[in-house]
Amino acid sequence: MQVELELNGDTERFEAAKTDSLLDVLRKNGYTGAKRGCDTGACGFCTVIVDGKARNSCVVPASKADGSTVETIEGLGSQSDLHPVQEAFVDNTALQCGFCIPGMIMRSTALLGEDPDPTRDEIREGLSENLCRCTGYEKILDAVEDAADRMADESGAVAADGGHPGSGCDGPCGCEPGGGGT
Repeated sequence: MQVELELNGDTERFEAAKTDSLLDVLRKNGYTGAKRGCDTGACGFCTVIVDGKARNSCVVPASKADGSTVETIEGLGSQSDLHPVQEAFVDNTALQCGFCIPGMIMRSTALLGEDPDPTRDEIREGLSENLCRCTGYEKILDAVEDAADRMADESGAVAADGGHPGSGCDGPCGCEPGGGGT
C-alpha cells in the first residue's frame, strides 16, 4: 500500500506493508532519528510529532498515519541552525548516551507548542512517557525550561523592562513584538 505524509514540510509517498508501523516506514526510508526501543509505546524513543501531537511512532499503524503531517528530529533543525529545544539540550548537557534524546526533544517540542510556559511539574508530567537510562532527568528538565525561555525570546515576548528581547526596543513604544522597535 502507499502512505502519503506531509513529512518535515514536504509531501512524501512511501510503500508500506499492512503490518508496518509509522516507525517502520520512517526508518526504512532513511529517517533514523526515531529510535526503535520497546515496540510497545512504553519508552518514547520513537517519538515524533503527528498532526501537532507527540506520538510513539512504533504503535501508530502506517495506514492510520496516511494523510497526516509528521515531524521528525531530522526536520526540526540542522547542525548549523539548531532549533531552540536542541540548543537548550546541548547547552544544558541534557544528554549522555544520546539514544533517547531525539524522542525527548520531539516530545519537549510538542509540549512547548501546547504550553509555552510550563511549570517544572508540568514538564515532568509532559515527558513522563519518555524514558532515559542515563541522565537522571534533572538536566533534561533544565533544558526544557531553558528552551521555553529561548522560544519566548524568539517570539518577541515583552521583557521585564517593557522592551522586546532581541528587537532593539528598550521600552514601551507601541511597536509590534518582535519588530525592530520605533
